[in-house]
Amino acid sequence: MSLSGKICLVTGSSKGIGRGIALQLGGHGATVYVTGRSKDKLDSCVEEINKRGGKGISVVVDHSNDEQVEALFDQIKTENNGRLDVLVNNAYAGVETIFTSMQKKLKFYDMDPSEQWDKINGVGLRNHFLCTVFASRIMVDRRDGLIVNVSSSGGIKYLFNVAYGVGKAACDRMAADCAVELKDNFVTMVSLWPGPVKTEYVQENLINADDAAAKKQGDMFDKLGESIEFAGMAVSKLAMDPNKLSKSGKILLTGDLAQEYGFEDLDGSTHDIRSISVLLKAVGWNWTSWFIPSFIRIPHFVMHFGSNKF
Repeated sequence: MSLSGKICLVTGSSKGIGRGIALQLGGHGATVYVTGRSKDKLDSCVEEINKRGGKGISVVVDHSNDEQVEALFDQIKTENNGRLDVLVNNAYAGVETIFTSMQKKLKFYDMDPSEQWDKINGVGLRNHFLCTVFASRIMVDRRDGLIVNVSSSGGIKYLFNVAYGVGKAACDRMAADCAVELKDNFVTMVSLWPGPVKTEYVQENLINADDAAAKKQGDMFDKLGESIEFAGMAVSKLAMDPNKLSKSGKILLTGDLAQEYGFEDLDGSTHDIRSISVLLKAVGWNWTSWFIPSFIRIPHFVMHFGSNKF
């Protein structure tokens, strides 16, 4: 119960990565506020958190509604004597839009510009910033706290579609720039990159799909996929780290944190997407992968060469 007494908020935690993060934080004894629009799924998450020894509190919130979002933080502040230790910005409403555009092979100019932007980056980038502002006001007063933006490698290289990549790049930059202004008050903010994650949506619509094209898209998730709780393990370990401020402003990969903190996914894997051996297996080069030691990894600076920033 190493997070006992800590107050955490995980937005968009009724399912997927958010649920996995909430379960892991609760499993270490934290009080976890879980938010989303589906009360029954939130209540199910709370029930599981309580079974694991934490305390779950569900709050139905539409994260596209600014008044509801601000009221959420007022509630947390009031109920916990002005305390909030961890915020995980995970609420997202663009998954269906993203996969629909991929399946129909739609370009950004084939879609309604306002609709695609708002669905992908409204409850996502914009809401992450609002939540970060409200959480920072609480954390700065206490001179302590951790804020995590759930992002992805789409922040440096094209992935899924245009609006997705723009949003993830902005999430990464948000963490970097907010960290500059939060550092003097000992509040840590980072951007977290999970690898491919076997969310409920991915398993149903890609991995187990009847459609051959969709199933092909699901191969990467099936071979490299993390459980929804792997990112939660990373966030929990980071929250426990007394030196977490040294990581503030950085992009952190779940696989890197697994190596640093020594944890494994539910099936015993570590999902090191920087391991050349692992990547070769994912593309079907099994024989070749056997000749490359797993500790040979792609350096971080090489990953930046894959972007178009310079």
